[in-house]
Amino acid sequence: MKKMFLPLLVPTLLGVSACTPSNDSTPQNQTAKKEMPAVSNFDSVYNSISDADIREPLKVLSSDEFEGRLPTTEGEKKTIDYLVSEFTKAGLKPGNGDSFLQKVALMEITADPEMTMTIGDNSFVYKEQMVASSKREQSSVSLKDSELVFVGYGVNAPEYDWNDYEGLDVEGKTVVMLINDPGFENPESGKFQGTTMTYYGRWSYKYEEASRQGAAGAIIVHETAPASYGWSVVANSWSGPQYGLVSADKGASRVAVEGWLTLDAAKKVFADAGLDFDTEKANAMKGPYSKAMDIQASVTVKNTFKKSESNNVIATLPGADFPDEHIIYTAHWDHLGKDETKEGDQIYNGAHDNATGTAAILAMAKAYSELTPAPKRSVSFLVVTAEEQGLLGSKFYASNPVIPIENTVANINMDAMNVLGKTKNVAVVGMGKSEMEEYLEKAAAKQGRSLTQEDRPEAGYYYRSDHFSFAKQGVPALYAEGGNEPADEETAKYRKRMNVIVTGCYHQVCDQYRDDWDLSGIVQDTQMLFDVGVSVANADGWPKWNEASEFQRKY
Repeated sequence: MKKMFLPLLVPTLLGVSACTPSNDSTPQNQTAKKEMPAVSNFDSVYNSISDADIREPLKVLSSDEFEGRLPTTEGEKKTIDYLVSEFTKAGLKPGNGDSFLQKVALMEITADPEMTMTIGDNSFVYKEQMVASSKREQSSVSLKDSELVFVGYGVNAPEYDWNDYEGLDVEGKTVVMLINDPGFENPESGKFQGTTMTYYGRWSYKYEEASRQGAAGAIIVHETAPASYGWSVVANSWSGPQYGLVSADKGASRVAVEGWLTLDAAKKVFADAGLDFDTEKANAMKGPYSKAMDIQASVTVKNTFKKSESNNVIATLPGADFPDEHIIYTAHWDHLGKDETKEGDQIYNGAHDNATGTAAILAMAKAYSELTPAPKRSVSFLVVTAEEQGLLGSKFYASNPVIPIENTVANINMDAMNVLGKTKNVAVVGMGKSEMEEYLEKAAAKQGRSLTQEDRPEAGYYYRSDHFSFAKQGVPALYAEGGNEPADEETAKYRKRMNVIVTGCYHQVCDQYRDDWDLSGIVQDTQMLFDVGVSVANADGWPKWNEASEFQRKY
């Protein structure tokens, strides 16, 4: 997942229209009732969710044997086999006809690390000062003396009356832009959502918009605070095999080169162009802004590429009354694999991110299978591939749904769960979006907990995990987990010590399973989200987006 602790979609990207669910007895425009689940053994099943249910699969999935769970590798095969075996043991049905698998067609592109980016008279070293890649299906892609244009935040947002590209022709040029959006460091201005990141602040949007504008290259200036992660995350995540979904145009609609520069490298580039970086950044915060830099960039990206197939895993517990209507839990099984060029430990085990969520979803599936009777609606568990490469597995699913989107009642996501012990509060990512939070509030209250907004809404976590793919399709999507208020003093001491380790190991080889992890927080959250799902599955109506939300059903 693209987050460490442990929103807003562009409104013009979403269609808003009425939706009629598959069964007239549960009209979507009827406010969902929050009633106790009509299940005779709910309490006993709820209380049976245990540390052991989560710890064992967590240890297995994050072991060296699984080689960091990189898609299309032997690590994937072991992961998929394990998940299918566990879902089968739990008595769940294949979610895709007679199969637990949904094939996901990927394009794997690996850039030769022996590259240098030259800007003006200066050269910048791969992974130390810059990274560059290409989504184009070509063996060699180059920028040759490409003119640089600073385009501020690289945002074209009509609803915010903001267009950094206005009046510009960037055809064949390379745009340089800031990370995040104009509200982050200037919240008093009232621009965008203040310190809460919008989709316009995400790196993925910036490359997409540069491509729409016809640029040849796009370079983002990295800064730790507005990006919400350090340079090492960029260097590790944007190097090695990179995956995309197979496209009909072989990537021709993308900019030729997508890159990042460290802040120090960017300041040098601006200085060599006769510009002061801080001054130009300040100008970019005030309003739509662009400036020709009168300096050229050159880089050659040599790619090896191949088409491959990965797998989403989907398992279903059929509903007793309305089997065509589904609540879908999501987690991603993948991580970063291994780097054989590293000395010492080479495996990115991905224990916290996201063996925790995958283990919890297995515990969740086991619990659902023990309910008597089964919930009224079906409950499906979708464990997706290639989240770390840009939510690709969930994007593919959303575009090629096994369960029709119009029959998908809600989504509940589980990613990088709480290994810091029990909490008094529940952190809601993208708080205030939908009626799903009413179910969550009730489930949390049973545990003596209250709902709060996530710690750092400015980091844009709502765009960094797989629920976002469902939200874009109009499905009410909930992402919430243990907050920042420890349950007691002993937990507070443990949390203070362990949080340093967990945060520092994000996307690093040290993200490994630890015997001294206190998993009581994951148990607590798994029970809570189990309660939420059962309540939604048995409610009289479907949950809706709140009127003020930018997300609405498309069907």
